[in-house]
Amino acid sequence: MYATTLEKKIEMLPLELQSEVTDFVDFLITKKTKKKTKTPKLDWMGGLKEYREQYTSVELQEKASNWRD
Repeated sequence: MYATTLEKKIEMLPLELQSEVTDFVDFLITKKTKKKTKTPKLDWMGGLKEYREQYTSVELQEKASNWRD
């Protein structure tokens, strides 16, 4: 018994397994549509440039971390 198409293979399954295949396909479709991601906003860039001359980048990272706390 050799099935050449996916549709024929599914038809060979018992009805309860056909239902599982349908559910799985629906899951894959949903999973695919949820993966669309938004382009990240970079509006924060340059937000600390006023401190550029006073601190190194490492010091600014530490200060920013402290400011968030």
